[in-house]
Amino acid sequence: MDEQQPIILFDGVCNLCNGAVQFIIKRDPQARISFASLQSSIGQKLLERHELPKSDFDTFIMIENGKIRTKSTAALKTLRYLNRAWKWAYLLIVIPKPFRDAIYSYIAKNRYKWFGKQEHCMIPTKDTKKRFLHE
Repeated sequence: MDEQQPIILFDGVCNLCNGAVQFIIKRDPQARISFASLQSSIGQKLLERHELPKSDFDTFIMIENGKIRTKSTAALKTLRYLNRAWKWAYLLIVIPKPFRDAIYSYIAKNRYKWFGKQEHCMIPTKDTKKRFLHE
């Protein structure tokens, strides 16, 4: 597994998170970003390798060049890989991190209530399966 290319770890039972993954896949035509759910064995191994909590799924995580990004920083850094005007949204990084993360945390805290939750992690389609890390 190449941690030089961006890897997104996401809450696999969260409808908002699954929607975000689908959004990214559609706007990353070069397929540079790979994915793993936080609940998957590979996700758990990556969390352990980077000394991150293995049961607290209140953020998605971006691993890029061996560095960990979380919350709003992970979301904004992800935008740099997307096509069209989405790259420009990365400029929101100039907003101080405490403000960005406060908004991110508020949404994360309410995501199941607002967007729902699945009983099982999403299963990638045949077309997107190659984007998901597995052992």
